[in-house]
Amino acid sequence: MSEPTGKYSITMPRDIAEAAETRSGPSGRSAYVAAAVTRQVERDNLNALIQAAEAEHGAIPDEEIQSLRDQLHHARAEQGGRVAVIKV
Repeated sequence: MSEPTGKYSITMPRDIAEAAETRSGPSGRSAYVAAAVTRQVERDNLNALIQAAEAEHGAIPDEEIQSLRDQLHHARAEQGGRVAVIKV
């Protein structure tokens, strides 16, 4: 069962609205915007969790983060996946 919905009026830059319209089509605009907002809320929640963990345990060193990214890159390459190299 889906959550109840409400109708909202939002303001956004015209170029962003046009890009969303192009990608979603007129009937899918609300779902497209809802998905984007959902992703942002998830990111905000993750950032809050990271901040709480760092406050309790200290920040993770950049070298350790890069090492884990390298391991992920290697694992994806072995599986034949597409990989983007990200450096800290």
